[in-house]
Amino acid sequence: MGELMTVTVEVWPVAADDAGIWLLSGRDAWRFGPVEAASDVHYEVELLLFQHGIDPGDVVFLKLGAGAPRTEALHMTSGRPDGPTYVLTYMAVVDVSGYVLESWPDAAPITTALQAEVGKAPPHGAAEVPMPRWVDVPLHGLRHLAFLRDHDAEVGAALDGNWRRHLAPLEPALFTMFSERLAG
Repeated sequence: MGELMTVTVEVWPVAADDAGIWLLSGRDAWRFGPVEAASDVHYEVELLLFQHGIDPGDVVFLKLGAGAPRTEALHMTSGRPDGPTYVLTYMAVVDVSGYVLESWPDAAPITTALQAEVGKAPPHGAAEVPMPRWVDVPLHGLRHLAFLRDHDAEVGAALDGNWRRHLAPLEPALFTMFSERLAG
């Protein structure tokens, strides 16, 4: 029997300020895996955020203290095979007060101009496995957030004016699923 495929997670932590949208982790996602069967994928994503100084907002974790950046929205945007593992991709919208670079000096801008610079992702047939480039993953995640801004009441409520302004040029992607707010 061949090697079994494992599941890993990656988190693209993003924040928005007056200047733009920023990838807090710099040039790549944060990753963890393989995820143990006794654990939970979402828990591991929250733990990964916690390990990088971001309060995932879950009562399971000790609070990081006043002023710690807090996750405002956490959403799985895609998955893809990568060798012997299947990667589940999450976008973590992080609330950062003021200018992002003041708190996250290694953050990298991730703008709509990036899409124009790198061009479209390589095409694939309707029944073929897509092979996204590294840059396609966070850009897809941002388009996913642009869709959720209008079609997921909870995520939409978590996105402030900076997010709305910077996501406006992106064409929303994916389908409508949650259009009502939680009661209470």
